[in-house]
Amino acid sequence: MLEWFVDHTRLGAGLWTSRDECLWQQNADGDPMTTLTVSGIGGELKLCLHGDVLTDGHQLLAKALLEGVAAALGGGESGLLQSFMDAFDEHIWIKDAEGRYRFINQSTLVSWDLSPAQILSRKDAEVFPDRVSEYTDTDLKAVKEGHPIVVAECIDRSLDKGNIWLETIKAPMYDMDGRLLGVIGTTRDIARYKAAEEQLFLTSKVFENAIEGVMITDSNGIITEINGAFETITGYSRDEVIGKTPKLLNSGRHERDFFENLWRALKTQGHWHGEIWNRRKNGTLFAEQTSISAVYGEDGQVRCFVAVFSDISLLKQTEAEVAQLAWHDPLTRLPNRSKLTTISQQQIKLAANRKTRLALLLIDVDLFKHINDSFGHLAGDKVLLSLSERLAALLGAEDTLARIGGDEFVLLTQVRRRDDIPVILSAIQRAFDTSFDTSEGESVRLSASIGIAVYPDDGDNPDTLLKNADAAMYRAKQQGRNRHAFYTEQMTQSSMQQLRLQTALRGAVKNSALSLVYQPKINLRTRKLIGVEALCRWTDHELGVVSPAEFIPVAESIGLMPEIGLWVLKEACRQARIWRDQGLNPGRMAVNVSGSQLTGDNFADSVARVLTQTGLSPDALELEITESVVLDNPASAIDTMDKLRGMGVSLALDDFGTGYSSLSYLRKLPLNKLKIDQSFVRELPTDQDSGAIAMAIIAMGEALKLGVIAEGVENETQAEFLLRLGCTEAQGYLFARPLLASELKQLLQGG
Repeated sequence: MLEWFVDHTRLGAGLWTSRDECLWQQNADGDPMTTLTVSGIGGELKLCLHGDVLTDGHQLLAKALLEGVAAALGGGESGLLQSFMDAFDEHIWIKDAEGRYRFINQSTLVSWDLSPAQILSRKDAEVFPDRVSEYTDTDLKAVKEGHPIVVAECIDRSLDKGNIWLETIKAPMYDMDGRLLGVIGTTRDIARYKAAEEQLFLTSKVFENAIEGVMITDSNGIITEINGAFETITGYSRDEVIGKTPKLLNSGRHERDFFENLWRALKTQGHWHGEIWNRRKNGTLFAEQTSISAVYGEDGQVRCFVAVFSDISLLKQTEAEVAQLAWHDPLTRLPNRSKLTTISQQQIKLAANRKTRLALLLIDVDLFKHINDSFGHLAGDKVLLSLSERLAALLGAEDTLARIGGDEFVLLTQVRRRDDIPVILSAIQRAFDTSFDTSEGESVRLSASIGIAVYPDDGDNPDTLLKNADAAMYRAKQQGRNRHAFYTEQMTQSSMQQLRLQTALRGAVKNSALSLVYQPKINLRTRKLIGVEALCRWTDHELGVVSPAEFIPVAESIGLMPEIGLWVLKEACRQARIWRDQGLNPGRMAVNVSGSQLTGDNFADSVARVLTQTGLSPDALELEITESVVLDNPASAIDTMDKLRGMGVSLALDDFGTGYSSLSYLRKLPLNKLKIDQSFVRELPTDQDSGAIAMAIIAMGEALKLGVIAEGVENETQAEFLLRLGCTEAQGYLFARPLLASELKQLLQGG
């Protein structure tokens, strides 16, 4: 049996500078042995072949084998090892312990653009005189470290690749006895590694600095990585979640079906997008917009899942606030009209399913405008807020309170029968029993007119119920305020009549279809005419004669009264001037003034302009102002009245005694005359209360040095009774009905 071995194993082609002849000899033990000695950086290298018995044939074989091994190890580029190293794109070279190049592969020669003769057996000082220090220093560093080290990373220029990244690694070589043989160096193109490194760097920066939270799980849903935004949003640190599942964040707000659908989408489509409510570490819930994607391997199997999410809690809060503004009253936070419609639809369905009734109560605060005008809108808002709180305290679990207008509220409540509603009305009344504090530190009392419509009796949809409740509320106000009224079909007919009346009245004003009549005012002692009152009349070609008691309130409600009132003033003043120019004496021309006129813009200026245009003297005009008009807006009314009195216009307080005037209050008004309302005159002299009121008004007029006139006098008994009480002026059918201008002219001409 033959064996061979090499004394030193750290070999490389091109290391050997000489090779001895192959010799046959025996070893010290007398065993036959063939050796081949070559010298190189490690000294002499012996290649030995020995056997127990070597025949001549074995000797020939040994010689051939050793020569073949030596040929493989030596011989420059012809060696197998040289060919092996030349196959690499990396640059590979070897220096001996003295720094001479002993080996270099083909890639290095091409890159350095040098021949083997220019490099081998030479030192860096000879090959690279400009960079000798750089190269030798790194050789020494590698030797000092005692292991491979990266000595340089740099950008170089390649003819076929352009700028490339190169990495140089150097390592010391030792023999088996630990002696330094030299340094081996390699340089390789690491452009792809650098690109990957840069991509990883950018990815890691994006991952870590993204404002969205990122969570990565394996295919089984175990969390393997998170980013900083995840920690910020959830409050959990990386160590607290790695190895856990996303169930850690479960808010409990989603049913099992939600997550089953989520996982089904991930498995079938590889993606899911939607909103999830999760729980932070501190226990608070938050909404997140989440996208989850499955990442697949080359085998088509899921490698991991990546979830990217944003905290949309603030967005949800903003959406809620916008919805609150869109569906709720900003002052009271109660549902508004739009929200009420939606709730009403739901409540109607509920009542239909239960076979019960739904009551809609429209609550309109009486004369609330007075509070705003007297104390300001801030005080008014405070009162409305207090009222809403009181009414809300009455609500049952299924009841709804809404604010649908400035001073209008709606209460929806389920009832079994209509007889249950009075109990609710009593509770509402109690909410108004206690006074309300204003921001001025004063207190005010309120009342309300309430209209009631009931499903299914009065309507089967929200609009109809609300419309019918409004009609009932209007009826309650007509009955004197602080009342309630149930809707009836008659109210619908009345509402339709009102609509026809409104349309026709607009046409009458536009087409100048209104007219005036004049009722004489008489001195009760002399029975002589002392003045006339201009009264507006309207005859429609379809509706016929329409009473002022019908069309005046309609004109007020649709905003036509200022226009009508100004026309009446102009026409009355024009007619009074005509009569005076004809040598007739109609006395003072009295014209009624509406509330919208008196408190409107520049009414006193309008009166002055009319007097100038018609040529009527101010002292020939008397304006009759109702008591309620003054009470509606006293400050503005008194200011206008002062201006009118300053012009010389006479002022009378109409319908006196029907309101809440007191002697001290009357003293503030710049009046000339009080007018006793016909409701008191009608019962004279038989009704003691009416007589007492008439007496009190006359006495009040005398105390304030005001004239007093009674209206609605229809018989001599009434006239004589009033005269005995001290009232010297009157008007009524006893003396004359309202007359046309031509008829009154005849009366004036007849003396």
